[in-house]
Parts: sequence; structure tokens; C-alpha cells
Amino acid sequence: MSRIGNNPITIPDGVNIDIQPSLISVNGKLGELTQEYSEVEIKIEGNILTLSRASDKKDIKAKHGLYRSLIYNMIEGVTNGYIKELELVGVGYRASNQGQKLELALGFSHNILLDIASEVKVETISEKGKNPIIKLSSHDKQLVGFVAAKIRSFRRPEPYKGKGVKFVGEQIRRKAGKSA
Repeated sequence: MSRIGNNPITIPDGVNIDIQPSLISVNGKLGELTQEYSEVEIKIEGNILTLSRASDKKDIKAKHGLYRSLIYNMIEGVTNGYIKELELVGVGYRASNQGQKLELALGFSHNILLDIASEVKVETISEKGKNPIIKLSSHDKQLVGFVAAKIRSFRRPEPYKGKGVKFVGEQIRRKAGKSA
């Protein structure tokens, strides 16, 4: 039995949901998201959305929980939005943005220029004495996570000094290094 898939979703005020045979659209104050689905049935009664499946096959049970989580993330995104913060740890590591263009100086011989999708708002925070922070926000959880992972992939945190691009609050497993 899918424990996640059986949980009902309460629909907050100001969110409109349009269900078609294989497509669901969620519209809210921050934007609109659509998702294709299959092998599950979606019902709305009042302000509660429930998902049900036709059989107990393993792949259908997996999709039951998957689509419930995706729909919940869509509803949460169009009402509150999602924020990811990245921290640049290292001497000379800098970040700046002009509109949707992000420029990163990560210790390479050249700066990295990255065009960010228009749905994601990017903001860079640079305070003296603190590490630069890149703040990404959007209504699409998958897109924010993808962009954050792409930025982090340019210079992953290394285990000896902890230098690199990391998520704010992320714990880096440190190694001792050489012992004389």
C-alpha cells in the first residue's frame, strides 16, 4: 500500500486545478504548472484532491506516490514558491548577476557565464567578510533544483579544505589530509 499516494492534498484558496485525461494544470498567484500523468485517477471533492490507482502492480504503485508528490509540489510552488541558496567558499570566489545572466569566478582561468531560465529569479548577495551567496527562487521546484545542481557542478566542495560551491547549511565531510 502506498502511504504517500493515499494522503489527500488540501487545495488552498486562490489555486485553480484543471484535470484533463492525461494532463493536470495548477494555476496560482505565482504562476502556472502542468504535469502529464498516467495509470492513476485524480478526483477533487470540495478543496481536497485524492489520487487512486487501478491495480496493485509495482510500477503503478510507484507512480501513485510519484504523481501525488509532484502534484503537491506544484500546489506548494504556485502558492509559496521555492528558494535554494548556494554559498561560494574559497578565496577569490565571487558571483554577480545582471538580470538573468550569472557570472561566477571560481578559481578557473576564466569566469563562468550562465544564462538562467526566465522562470527562476536569481539574486547574488556579497557582504564584506562573508562568503558570497546565490539565491534562486521560483514556483517550479524541479527547475530550481536543476539550476542549483548545475551551478554546484562547476566546483563541487572538496573534502580537505571545504572549498567550492555548496548549499547553505550543507555539511561537508572533511578528511584529515597528510599526516607527517
